[in-house]
Amino acid sequence: MSNSSLHLTPVDALQALQTGACWLVDVREGHEVARLAYDHPRVICLPLSQLGQALGQLPQDAELIMACAAGGRSQQAMQFLLQNGRADVRNMSGGMGAWMAHGLPVKQGVV
Repeated sequence: MSNSSLHLTPVDALQALQTGACWLVDVREGHEVARLAYDHPRVICLPLSQLGQALGQLPQDAELIMACAAGGRSQQAMQFLLQNGRADVRNMSGGMGAWMAHGLPVKQGVV
């Protein structure tokens, strides 16, 4: 996979989610997600700080799209997964900021 194919826009990420062939993995911390969350049924909240111990809990039968607030932590998460044998992983560029800038669905005040 070329480096550019490892990244996708929020709009492309949402389109991929709607096919049911992937999961969006939000690697922000719980308090961030509690304030503002991606609003889609195929979102998994797994903080970057817990990714190492939760590798086995991630779906194995679908592509993973990593997401965070701005794209930095999700980039780290993608690299970590690639280094640990996952080939079907990409990073959503721009994170929540870009997602919201495109007017994509969010939930506020999630508990």
